[in-house]
Amino acid sequence: MTEIWLVRHGQTDWNIDGRWQGHADIPLNPTGLDQARSLASKLTESGQTFQAIYSSDLKRAYRTAEEIGKSLGLPVHKDHRLREISKGDWEGRLVSQVSELSNEAIRQRQEDPLYSRSPGGESLTEVAARLSSMADDIARAHPVGPVLVVAHGLALAALLCLANHWPLEEAYDRVPDNAAAQVIHWKTN
Repeated sequence: MTEIWLVRHGQTDWNIDGRWQGHADIPLNPTGLDQARSLASKLTESGQTFQAIYSSDLKRAYRTAEEIGKSLGLPVHKDHRLREISKGDWEGRLVSQVSELSNEAIRQRQEDPLYSRSPGGESLTEVAARLSSMADDIARAHPVGPVLVVAHGLALAALLCLANHWPLEEAYDRVPDNAAAQVIHWKTN
């Protein structure tokens, strides 16, 4: 089994505003950059080592990974499969706006959290399949790890559910905090 450390990117202005980010390429804000640097420092001071660092190709995750990589002396490998769930037409909108504009889509997500999707977006099941494929590739390349992965809230929550054999619909309640690390052990399928 491969030990994988999952890290959510640092804070963005859209996190503060309550906007759906999805695949929108939003940068870290100053607090997010400080969070990334603080986590990098903690990992370095702890003596924790990694075989590799992988990151989503979106700025907020990649910049977080860069800070960690710089501190640990490791390059960062980008992979688009580590992106957040696509929110399609909802990206950039406030969560409150979406609730007002799209009651039917919100109702569908509550009734069918695994397969419902925002207009033009993807489902949680699709995100889980994408992240599972990436974790399998990482586990094959680094059979024991540890490996650090920097990605996004719901994407990482889906991976946490899969690794721990929790119901996938719990992912919405398991989104990690910004710049927080959690460890999973991944066995390839």
